[in-house]
Amino acid sequence: MACVNPDGKPTESGAKMLRSLKSGGKLPENVAEDTGLPLFRVRSGLRELAGNGFVLQKGDKYEISPKGIELLGKV
Repeated sequence: MACVNPDGKPTESGAKMLRSLKSGGKLPENVAEDTGLPLFRVRSGLRELAGNGFVLQKGDKYEISPKGIELLGKV
């Protein structure tokens, strides 16, 4: 399940993950709990979002980037 559409906008699951991260850095397990998405999808989604510059990985945690905040405002 992709988290970023070909047009560069987040899918529904990608937007859920970004909204979860707005409150601060979280572990993938916390994002899965917040969103109701399976952990394996959250992990792959966070990697995809990070690869597109929408989230930043800091150690084991992820946080939304300025680019991700801007993107979320367009959804």
